[in-house]
Amino acid sequence: MQETVQAATSAQTLTVALIGNPNTGKSTLFNSLCGGKARVGNFPGVTVEKKVGKYRFGDRNITLIDLPGTYSLSPRSDDEMVSVDVLLGRKKEVTAPDAVVCIVDASNLERNLYLFSQIRDLNLPTVLVLNMWDVANSRGVQIDVEQLSERLGVPVVTTSAHRREGIEGVTAAVLQAVENPGTKAVRLFPAEFYDEAQKLDEWLVSNGEPATHLFLRERMLLDIRGASEDAASQADQSKLKAYLEEARGRLAASGHRIPAIETKLRYDWIRQQLDGVFTRSETDHRLSASDRIDKILTHKVTGMIVFALIMLLIFQAIYTWSGPFMEMVEGLQNGANEIVGGMMGPGTLRSLLVDGIIAGVGSVIIFLPQIVMLFAFISILEDCGYMARAAFLMDKLMTKVGLSGKSFLPLMSSFACAIPGVMATRVIENRRDRMVTMLIAPLMSCSARLPVYMLMIYTFIPASLLFGFLSLRGTVLFSMYAIGAVLAIPIAWLFKKTLFKGETPPFVMELPPYKWPSPKIVFDRVYDRSKAFVVRAGTLIFAVTVVVWALGYFPGDHTTQHQLAQQIETLQASPEENAEEIDKLSAEYDDVSGALIRESYLGRMGKAIEPVVKPLGWDWRIGIGAVASFPAREVIISTMGTIFSLGGEVDEEDPSLKDALSNATWPDGRPLFTVPVALSIMVFFALCAQCGATLMVIRRETNSWRWPIFTFVYMTGLAYIAALLTYQIGTSLMG
Repeated sequence: MQETVQAATSAQTLTVALIGNPNTGKSTLFNSLCGGKARVGNFPGVTVEKKVGKYRFGDRNITLIDLPGTYSLSPRSDDEMVSVDVLLGRKKEVTAPDAVVCIVDASNLERNLYLFSQIRDLNLPTVLVLNMWDVANSRGVQIDVEQLSERLGVPVVTTSAHRREGIEGVTAAVLQAVENPGTKAVRLFPAEFYDEAQKLDEWLVSNGEPATHLFLRERMLLDIRGASEDAASQADQSKLKAYLEEARGRLAASGHRIPAIETKLRYDWIRQQLDGVFTRSETDHRLSASDRIDKILTHKVTGMIVFALIMLLIFQAIYTWSGPFMEMVEGLQNGANEIVGGMMGPGTLRSLLVDGIIAGVGSVIIFLPQIVMLFAFISILEDCGYMARAAFLMDKLMTKVGLSGKSFLPLMSSFACAIPGVMATRVIENRRDRMVTMLIAPLMSCSARLPVYMLMIYTFIPASLLFGFLSLRGTVLFSMYAIGAVLAIPIAWLFKKTLFKGETPPFVMELPPYKWPSPKIVFDRVYDRSKAFVVRAGTLIFAVTVVVWALGYFPGDHTTQHQLAQQIETLQASPEENAEEIDKLSAEYDDVSGALIRESYLGRMGKAIEPVVKPLGWDWRIGIGAVASFPAREVIISTMGTIFSLGGEVDEEDPSLKDALSNATWPDGRPLFTVPVALSIMVFFALCAQCGATLMVIRRETNSWRWPIFTFVYMTGLAYIAALLTYQIGTSLMG
């Protein structure tokens, strides 16, 4: 029985799905066809990115859907099920495809045709694209394209997408396939299997399920505990699973054991199709340049050394090289503040514009240099073929905590900033690994925590030596950076055993041949990912910043504060002559500002939580600082300056702030800040999810509010317990 997917588009418009194995140049072909113009989002309810582009070919408007890279259409999770649902027209928000373009690596045809053989079962007009044609030719691979097309029954096109060669032929072949639909499913399986698929259809109908596509029924039978088992919406799931077990038992009894039968039959079919069509020359059997390079880059010693050097370079770029650009953003933000200040006097509107809107925009753009740096490196490493080697090298280490080698780069980059780190988890195909990596990435100590560490360490930790040679301050700083990474190991293990439990899939990755990265491809990828951050995550970050401004501004009467600000600005026209008066008014302004923030909604929240933070050794002033820092950790420095009437312009090295903290006392005269309190604050900041931007990016990447809320709750709980233990144990030991 032949079943087809009903196309939904008109004759003048076509919807085409693009699918292929990872590292076959699929994204490059997509960008070449669409000219880099694409709408990027997420499919509802899953973490799978939806990338749709449009272009015109002759009198046809083409909509191209870029499906996630995959080695097969055997879905194991809801995320992997997305590709099957799109191809079968089961996704309401996506038009059912009129045709499918399956892209393969021409030099590795036998392995790549496995996915093609499954796509043929869909009965959709299909085009096979042999990409990396130039690489295949250089390796002495010969393919009789015309005969291959005849055997497979589909148009076959050769391309070198990174050189933009053969691109026009792809759409022409799609039109040919659509106008001459001769595609027939490959009936690889024995008659008993198709009988069982037919019985399954009858069983589903008798249990209230509408007609189910043959491909989906085949997947239900073939994929034990796969996501397709849950695709039937009406049938009783437990009854369906029991029925499938019985059907598989009948097939096994007839000598067709599931799932082994599929792999054997498909590869037998592939070898038959390629016999006499695909040949390799003697030179291809000798070591290629990529093989020789791999002898160094994948070696357990030299490979790790090169890997460490590359990671060090990336870390330096994110942490150091982006610094001047971030300072440039800050300079632009300060310039905008001055322009607004010159246009209007102190007041609520100016505060909203400067502290709410401009600060909100600045809080988005400030991360852009780091994101551009990271994704530039990732794109270069992906396009030249090294990223697959890096994942291979780190897989053995990361497997010990239940993750794969691809988790290493996102976690390492999170030491500079968790935002690009979370976004870098896109390189991880496995949903469970990606989610766990995303949830533990904020535990890595990012650069925003450093000002807090520096203030506490250089104010309260003695400048003494441990064992006569180790700096105590340096050891404490190292401990703060290490604590998150150390705790991430058991937390990742716990998540994999509970929230994301399931069979760990074998680490399968092809090592593509090395090539020079294409500047255009690198630029397009960096542009797409940076734009995605600014447009979608950025709007959420901006909104959070404005809300926090409102909480810190209202409901106090700012009349006196604004009058003082106006007087100071007037006197600053002649700062030297009015220096004494400016200092006097500035001190008064700081006192008023401190009182206002204490009485603001934010301040009231800090006072309300004093009973909660008191076991940590904190009073309400530290509580306000912690609450105000939830949008961004570094805010605590200026908040503490305001609370202690020093103004919001102080930094972590300001002597007056250090003195104010050192002299702060409880009502009974006891010092507020002690070494255990300082350690408690640092541990709390090391582990707490005090970064609204990171949470918003997790929301954007997971397409759900559930996971940023979960991240906030588990990290805040972990930070509280760790800070409590630090203070209580530290106080007990130090008396």
